[in-house]
Amino acid sequence: MRISFHGAAGGVTGSCHLVECAGRRVLIDCGLFQGGQELEEDNAAPFGFDAASIDVLLLTHAHLDHCGRIPLLVKRGFRGEIIATAGTRELARLVMMDSARLQEEEADRAARHAGRHHPAALYGTMDAMRAFDRFSRVAVLGRSFEVVPGITATFGNAGHILGSAWIRLELTEGGLTRSVLFSGDLGGIGRPLLPDPTPAPASDALVIETTYGDRQHRSLSDSVTELYAAINGALRRGGNAVIPTFALDRAQEVLFYLREGEKTGALPRGVPVYLDSPMAITATEIYENHPEDFRPELKAMFNADREPLTPRGLQLVRDTKGSARLNHVTGAVILAGSGMCTGGRIRHHLRHNLAKRESAIIFVGFAAQGTLARRIVDGADEVRLFGDDVKVRAKVFTINGFSAHADQADLLGWASTAKAATTFLVHGEPKAAEAFAAHLKGTEVVIPHLHQSVDLEPLKAQTAGPA
Repeated sequence: MRISFHGAAGGVTGSCHLVECAGRRVLIDCGLFQGGQELEEDNAAPFGFDAASIDVLLLTHAHLDHCGRIPLLVKRGFRGEIIATAGTRELARLVMMDSARLQEEEADRAARHAGRHHPAALYGTMDAMRAFDRFSRVAVLGRSFEVVPGITATFGNAGHILGSAWIRLELTEGGLTRSVLFSGDLGGIGRPLLPDPTPAPASDALVIETTYGDRQHRSLSDSVTELYAAINGALRRGGNAVIPTFALDRAQEVLFYLREGEKTGALPRGVPVYLDSPMAITATEIYENHPEDFRPELKAMFNADREPLTPRGLQLVRDTKGSARLNHVTGAVILAGSGMCTGGRIRHHLRHNLAKRESAIIFVGFAAQGTLARRIVDGADEVRLFGDDVKVRAKVFTINGFSAHADQADLLGWASTAKAATTFLVHGEPKAAEAFAAHLKGTEVVIPHLHQSVDLEPLKAQTAGPA
């Protein structure tokens, strides 16, 4: 029995963990590295294992840094099955197809500009379609099932985005049984749309994300108040409130609070809200098709034919011509991806708004090292966009209370019920992982490096079964 860490080890993105047991190989996630050129090169590098040797891939959720290299895995020979929840299955198809399209477009654009360096597309739309053909069984939360002989899995609600799950594996080989719990990405407590994460079941080993392992989030109510103040300030100045938005969950959560702000009078009724992201538009439709996954109060709103994700002034922008027309609007809220500003339409909106003192750029999500979002958040006076140097004169807000990730307190609370003898810290920058490690008690802590393998057999077994 072995576990190997082939992504999100020593960094936040590219989640990919390999479990070997009884002659079978099961992968947990296969995500894209996101950030600077060095990480782009990591995406094209060998996985650290033979793609054709993987029997099954278990997918925790549909964010790009967890599913974005699945089409490449298929392109390189993976012919096993992919198992995920129903919500993850729908969203992953959307994310993989969008990623393939963007890569093809960027490769074509680079080819038209002589001397412009950009890696070739990792995969194309046909690879993404073939990847979706590998999805088979649908995981039901709380129901255990045999993945392959010797490996049983249980998916539990992670409360991160629609369909997100933690995964507990029970491994049996040579009369020995060990359990390993993968947190995936965990949501915080008290989010407006999704239920809180289900408590961690007792397990011998825990692999847990540490995105915010070194800090507490600002309270959600304070974050909402700051969001409204930032938007109102931009509107009073005659500028735009530009919100770089992750298409999955963050866009839907911001839309929910914009609607709530109109209802309570915290925002002007009917203020123009442009959702300039075909992917976020489709993701919102998928969310609305799964009201059973929402909190009871949201479920009741959908059942009453109310529209909690639709502000009065909402306008959906699907085509590029409509997006280009936003270059000339003022007094509006503009939501566009990508959330880390690594690509997508948000870069055009930044080009037209960053230099305007009357506008506001409002970050409501995590910005990884090496991304444009991180440079702006860290106080850059100037950034480069489409070959031009653009001054940063707009007011910049970073509101981390909207994060879909659990903060340090929530992570520690969740880990405590796992009672793991060994805890592996992944999906965090070194500073965050080390800070989190200092707060863990009664467990051996390992911060694995990329491609490190660990033998699970010597790990001390828990006497308690799953909680």
